[in-house]
Order: sequence, then structure tokens, then C-alpha cells
Amino acid sequence: MLVCARYVISGALMLAVIAARGGEIPRHRAFWRACLSGVLVLGIGNGCLVFAEVWVPSGVACLIITISPFWMVGVEALLPGGEPLHLPSIVGMLVGLAGTALLFAPDMHTHTFNSGLLGGFLILQLGMAGWSFGSIYQRRQPPGAHPIVIGAVQQLAAGLSFLPLALIFREHPVHWSFRGVAAILYLVMFGSIVGYSAYIFALDRLPVAIASIYPYVNAVVAVTLGWLFYREPFGPREGAAMAIIFTGVALVKRYTRRPVPAPVAAKAVQ
Repeated sequence: MLVCARYVISGALMLAVIAARGGEIPRHRAFWRACLSGVLVLGIGNGCLVFAEVWVPSGVACLIITISPFWMVGVEALLPGGEPLHLPSIVGMLVGLAGTALLFAPDMHTHTFNSGLLGGFLILQLGMAGWSFGSIYQRRQPPGAHPIVIGAVQQLAAGLSFLPLALIFREHPVHWSFRGVAAILYLVMFGSIVGYSAYIFALDRLPVAIASIYPYVNAVVAVTLGWLFYREPFGPREGAAMAIIFTGVALVKRYTRRPVPAPVAAKAVQ
């Protein structure tokens, strides 16, 4: 229900604004390809993350999904005509992964290895596979519209794909509260409309290796927001971890080759 509500609201709002401003909505095959990639990236990718957090704490889940850059560059390299693996970029990803592991080290120490953690890990691998394949699939499609418009279609498609599941499977009653609704609206605005639009735009413009390292930046943002708004501890370990992460990001950016610029979509969002 969370995935369904979040993406139906964000996708519908974005497409309504795009249509009101005269933006071009993808048609025919481009539309259905965007729907398919949306179900893969947001439906399976984010849906598995939401489900896995029933079993594993969010900090551990954030640490596990930092493996996703290796999924993306691996998928891209294996597909015909993909960007080949580049050793300095892989080294940069490993540095960023080490920094993220240091950042979330306390979460790992407070949880023992059990079947729930194993199940959550396997579900997150499925989610990362869906996110990676869906991202690469959409990246390889001819531009039928502006990337942000494609992202809006993807969000609505992912939300609608979860509607039957939300109606059929009701394992727990939903208790609506102001904080819960505010959290969903926050995810709609900053996680979907702002965050995912930025991701899909970057994926269209940047090499896969650079676009894939967003989980490292997410970890830094999460810790920073926790320190600013919830007074969560921030000490030498957090500072060192962030420095390592930024070093890894800089290495990936420095040693990743830029792709040939893709053709600009016929009509951008006004």
C-alpha cells in the first residue's frame, strides 16, 4: 500500500503538471517501455526494499543496497554494446562501499545473523537486479520524451502495478496518523518527484558508473539529516566515513569515460 500510494500520487501529480504546461507524453511503444522499466525499477526495486525492511533495520538495508552500483555496471558490461568494466571505476566503488560500511558499522554490530537478515538480504538482491535491469533497459531506449516525463510515467505505472497487491494482501491493518501521512507526502515530494526525477535525468546524461553510485551519496544525506533534525551522533567515525565516500565518488567521476552525448528529446518540459 505504501508503494502504491506513493507512486500513484507522485506520478499522477507530475503528469498533470506536464500536461497542463504542454509537455509531450511518450506514445505507443515508448509509453509501454517506460511502464515496463517503471515496474522493474520502482515496483520491483523499491518494492523489495520496502518489504525487506520488515525483516532488517533501515541502516542494515542501506548498507546492503550499496552493492547496487556493482549490479548496474555489471549488467551494463554484460549487455551487447555496453560500457566495459573499467578497473579505476571499480576501485572507486569499492572505496565508496568501504566508507558506507564504516558509516553503518554500529547497525551491523547490534544485529545478529539470522534467517530474517538472510531473507532480507536475498530480497534486496532481487530488488537491486530489478532496479539495474530496468534502469539499463530504459537508458537504451530511443528518447520518446524528456527523461523527467519518462520518470513520471514510470512512477504512475509502478504505483498502479502494486494496486492489486495492496487490495488483495491485507496482512496488517492500516492505522492512519498525521505523522504517517506526513511521511508519505515527504516521500512523494522529495523521494519521488525530486529524488527519482534527478536520478532518471542523471541516468540519461551520465555514464552508468557515475549514475550508479547514488547509494553512497544517499548514505551521507541520511546521516546528515539525522544529525541536523534528530541530533543523532556525529563524530570522528562519521566524518572519516564521509571522507572515504567522497574519495570513492571522486575516483569514479575522475576515471569514468564520458559517453557519446545522446540526442536531445524533441520537446523538453517547459
